[in-house]
Amino acid sequence: MAGDGSLHERKPEDTHTVPIGEEPRYGFPRKLWRAVERRRPPGLGATKAWRSPLRGPWLTSVFGAVLLAALPLVIITGLLDFIAYGPQFGQAFPGNVGWLHLPYFDWPTRPSWLFRLTQGLHVGLGLVVIPVVVAKLWSVVPKLFSWPPARSIAEIVERLSLLLLVGGILFEIATGVLNIQYDYLFGFSFYTAHYYGAWVFTAAFVVHVTLKLPKMVRALRSRSLRAELRTSRADTRPEPPDESGLVAAVPRKPTLSRRGALGLVAGGSAFVAVLTAGQTVGGFTRWAAFLLPRGRSYGSGPTDFQINRTAKAAAITVAQTGPGWRLSLLGGPRPVQFDRASLAALPQRTAELPLACVEGWSSTQTWSGVPLRDLAALAGVPAPVTAVVRSVERFGAFNRATLQGNQVLDPDALLALRVNGADLSPDHGFPARIIVPALPGVHCTKWVGSIEFRAV
Repeated sequence: MAGDGSLHERKPEDTHTVPIGEEPRYGFPRKLWRAVERRRPPGLGATKAWRSPLRGPWLTSVFGAVLLAALPLVIITGLLDFIAYGPQFGQAFPGNVGWLHLPYFDWPTRPSWLFRLTQGLHVGLGLVVIPVVVAKLWSVVPKLFSWPPARSIAEIVERLSLLLLVGGILFEIATGVLNIQYDYLFGFSFYTAHYYGAWVFTAAFVVHVTLKLPKMVRALRSRSLRAELRTSRADTRPEPPDESGLVAAVPRKPTLSRRGALGLVAGGSAFVAVLTAGQTVGGFTRWAAFLLPRGRSYGSGPTDFQINRTAKAAAITVAQTGPGWRLSLLGGPRPVQFDRASLAALPQRTAELPLACVEGWSSTQTWSGVPLRDLAALAGVPAPVTAVVRSVERFGAFNRATLQGNQVLDPDALLALRVNGADLSPDHGFPARIIVPALPGVHCTKWVGSIEFRAV
């Protein structure tokens, strides 16, 4: 952000972390905090290096208010997506999270775009707020170099929550961005680290908001947003010094107004949204989705849409999916088998359903196949509680999935044989794949070899 590099005539001898002329307030025990303040390490407390006239409680609070509105939505949608993976079946990652597990319930199938919405919001909004997070960190950077670090036990709690908050959000952003780019540079499980990191960040976020909300409200009321949006660079003045330590003691001339700073951050977020939203919104906007790797063209004709794992990557062979392929229906009085021609001869259903993935992309296509509830009836389990779907893929992390009873019995839950009027391509799961409304894409198993319907 501009403002740290121009000329100004004032050159006071020292910096201030409280309003000029006021004594700092100390908590109990006062002698301890005074002693700590007198023993300043080299390099700390010299906040004259931070001289932008834009910094202050008001600007920081504006960025904070935006994050206060957006981050809870990112957190909630992320936790909902974890539930969508069916942790009660041990197929969410991480699996055993102890007392950090969320309440178990059957993930609904309606609306059919539910997972598309929650995952799209989680990834998309998480990317859009990155410029705001950067601006917020810029606005409070002088606090990292202020001395003393605290004048009371309450300030120590605040500093610790701030450390976990900043570390947590940077960790979640870094691992999240690397995951959607399929760049696993960190050498550990993304799912496990991201889940536990989210709880650390959430706890710090709650503590920080509890401590800072009254100050944020006062700061927002101290200046008019409408007036700031009308103030030019030439008329921009520093905020009055206060105990926050954010206001520069030796401010330089502004190179940007607060209006310009807010516009710069808003423009950055809008730009990220344009480069991201197409993955979820689809249509012509998909061609602008440069920030996510599952963007524009995979396949040809009716099968030209996203692929997360190709048949080659899954080591699928013609011997597994060719004329000798059979679908086994298990769980009833006796196993039942179908070849592809027999499945195609059964009553078919067509449904327009989205396919949504954890990396944030989604794609809506028209699928045709045999309803899963019809297959359950043919297997002799007309009212299954669960169904275990297994792929002919041998070694993939998602070569099997457990479906809930409501997912099996939904009329649009299909063992799909065709998409957009054409047979499935090998990369899209030929000879048959699962497609279920609101189900995470990785559980829409491809290259299905068997389905076991369970009544208990």
